[in-house]
Amino acid sequence: MRKMGILLLPLLAGMLWAPEWKADAEKAKIDFSVKGLLGTVHGHLTGLKATIRWDEHDLAGSSVNASVDASTVSTGIGSRNRHVREEEQFLNAGKYPTISFASKKIVKTAGGFTAEGELKLKDVTKTVQIPFTFQPGGDNSGIFKGSFNIKREDYNIGKPGGSIGDEIRIDLEVPATK
Repeated sequence: MRKMGILLLPLLAGMLWAPEWKADAEKAKIDFSVKGLLGTVHGHLTGLKATIRWDEHDLAGSSVNASVDASTVSTGIGSRNRHVREEEQFLNAGKYPTISFASKKIVKTAGGFTAEGELKLKDVTKTVQIPFTFQPGGDNSGIFKGSFNIKREDYNIGKPGGSIGDEIRIDLEVPATK
């Protein structure tokens, strides 16, 4: 009987987690903006890889683990893209190829939800809170939308001070299916 219980543990543990959702990497939007000397610089990243466990009625069993390839950064200007990707003081994608986020907890808020977790960018990992909403779309689909800010200097991006603003705004829109 004891052996039977041990064999059932993995099955029961699987029932304690929210269902897995598959992010649509092709349609996902990971946009950023930062004020610069001559105006706001806008850009985006592609190639999202994510494991999303989501049930708004089981937030304790919900989680997000996501990553994106830093070399996919695009600002619409080739020379700026190379600068942001390659320069040591920016993303240095050759040395730090992945930007990642792993949630620690998800909570309900007045405006939707907040995922609190660890954002790793370059060689720095910081706790961030990402407010987001989930819009169900029927057919076991939906869209996660969120926005948050990080401090550029917290992640050693660019030179301290300088002509780039310290706040980087990140906007996310991730369609997903169950």
